[in-house]
Amino acid sequence: MNLTQLTNIAIKAALSAGKVIQEYMDSEILVEKKNGGTSYASKVVTTVDRECEIVILSHLFPTCKKFDLAFLSEETADNGSRFEKDFFWCIDPMDGTLSFINKQPGFSVSIALVAKDGTPYIGVVYDPSRDILYYGIKGNGVFKNGRPWEIKYINKHLTYVTDRKLIDTPSSDKIEKLLQENLDKFNLSGLKEISGSGAVLNGILVLENGPACMVKLPKKEIGGGSIWDFAATACIYRELGLSVTDFKGEMLDLNKKDGTFMNKEGIFFANFTK
Repeated sequence: MNLTQLTNIAIKAALSAGKVIQEYMDSEILVEKKNGGTSYASKVVTTVDRECEIVILSHLFPTCKKFDLAFLSEETADNGSRFEKDFFWCIDPMDGTLSFINKQPGFSVSIALVAKDGTPYIGVVYDPSRDILYYGIKGNGVFKNGRPWEIKYINKHLTYVTDRKLIDTPSSDKIEKLLQENLDKFNLSGLKEISGSGAVLNGILVLENGPACMVKLPKKEIGGGSIWDFAATACIYRELGLSVTDFKGEMLDLNKKDGTFMNKEGIFFANFTK
């Protein structure tokens, strides 16, 4: 299987979906409800989400036949094929739909190729607002707008990146304790918070604002993001040699057998000084 060829196809798919998003960015969009987690953000969907999925699948479906790949996409019911094939496409046609609805930056297109054992091999993220493309290939590095991407640490503070502000997060004291531990560990001067984007771009913002981290606590309620919210960025992090785990520090399960939600495990994406 040619990972470079598949990456190029995934890039074309992401950019094509990004063009769809850009066409609607200044338009009023009808908002619908769907089955999701407990948060409002996980329950909203628009025609743009669905158009993006159609465009992406038009690029990826031929590869499923040629390379015997499965697929998992947010706006299509999980057919379980990801447990049968050696690899599957993991697609979020438009992450951060709530940001898009509110006419705020924070939405993106996310496409990953994941092995049956949960290892991400390709991760492609496109930010239509800033026209920036990020991608990583297992064993071949990470690229930002086509150039090798090296992470630089320019801050003396720790940045906490989140969809929901810390003050509004349940059990925020646990997150505050974790943040304080890392402030002390790396001798950082203070804490800054960046909030409001979807999970995919939050992962990217952690990389662009290091030292930084993104945290989601384990919880009983359905939600906490889904596999497609973390698969592409997990590939990018791994290629950069950075930590991406569940809340307990164990390997992130990107091919969960008990559904797609990550609420039971939580997540921890970290970009700390080395």
